[in-house]
Amino acid sequence: MNTYKTKADLFHILSHPVRLQILDELRKRQACVCHLQAVTKRPQAYVSQQLKILRDADLVIDEKDGQNVFYRLTCDLTRELLKETIGQAGGPSHPEGCTCPFCSQEK
Repeated sequence: MNTYKTKADLFHILSHPVRLQILDELRKRQACVCHLQAVTKRPQAYVSQQLKILRDADLVIDEKDGQNVFYRLTCDLTRELLKETIGQAGGPSHPEGCTCPFCSQEK
């Protein structure tokens, strides 16, 4: 029964639209909070709160690189679930006004 509880918890986490959007972006490439904030059009505190939930569920990991903290997916299961539910990953997003290192370099 515990296995079903664990799987149900995973689906509960994935059922939140903004968390799903964050995971979708992270399957394309790692991203910092400012990038995820621009993608989701949500305040920094809200994005950080959703990232904490994803971190606590071991779906994402954070890595510090100088002044920036980048988030990435931790397992292929999440990628497969996203692929099956929302389709193939497209290219990385470049939201207007994003000042993250990746978007700044690509402009």
